Amino acid sequence: MPGCRGTALVTTTGLFLFTAVAEILGCYLTDLVVKHQRSPWLLIPAALSLALFAWLLTLHPTASGRVYAAYGAVYVAVALFWLRLVDGAPLSGRDLLGSVVILTGMGILMGKPPP
Repeated sequence: MPGCRGTALVTTTGLFLFTAVAEILGCYLTDLVVKHQRSPWLLIPAALSLALFAWLLTLHPTASGRVYAAYGAVYVAVALFWLRLVDGAPLSGRDLLGSVVILTGMGILMGKPPP
């Protein structure tokens, strides 16, 4: 089926997005406790979020090394989005261009392998 490969890439990308948010949230909550003296109770959802992150990475049928490499690209793009949305920092043209470049790399990595 011709459309299945595109659907798989969209599904994989969506899963990567959820994975990145889980990882960033877990780290962000930990950062709030350690650097900003927020309640240590935040470490509980932080740990749960990081456990969810690790579990989500196991849901991909592709070889783990390829998954981690491709996920890294999505992570960087989501981290920049987080920087803008949560931290309120403006994104530069270099940030946006870098995101496009690495997401293109992710598409290449997760694309259909040669026969």
